[in-house]
Amino acid sequence: MPTPIPKKILARRHEIFADYVRELDKHLDDIMHDRTTEMLEIRDFAELLHIHPTHLTNTIKLTTGKPPCWYFESRIMDLAKTMLQQNIPIKQIAFKLTFDASNFTKFFKRFEGVTPKEYRERVLSEPVHL
Repeated sequence: MPTPIPKKILARRHEIFADYVRELDKHLDDIMHDRTTEMLEIRDFAELLHIHPTHLTNTIKLTTGKPPCWYFESRIMDLAKTMLQQNIPIKQIAFKLTFDASNFTKFFKRFEGVTPKEYRERVLSEPVHL
């Protein structure tokens, strides 16, 4: 029989998730506006929230069914796709999102199934529906 989840964790899980998403959005806004050049990690977000990284991960998994990195990477992908649609050079997008070009391509392909260049070509070739 699994160990029961303490009530104090259940009581704050939605608050912790909301705080995590708020800090994540703030951090990515800082990245996009050049207020920081270092990408935070899950343990950094946990520190901002004054909780242990394991507690953050377990609480978000319990609340949403997905790990915190899923939200982090999903938001990075959204930013990358927006910049690709704006025809910003891929190297510049990679640098902005704190990747080197090679790792950015691997990251993007892992989530989208195509390279950033292939994604851009596909999106830009689609007819615009008004």
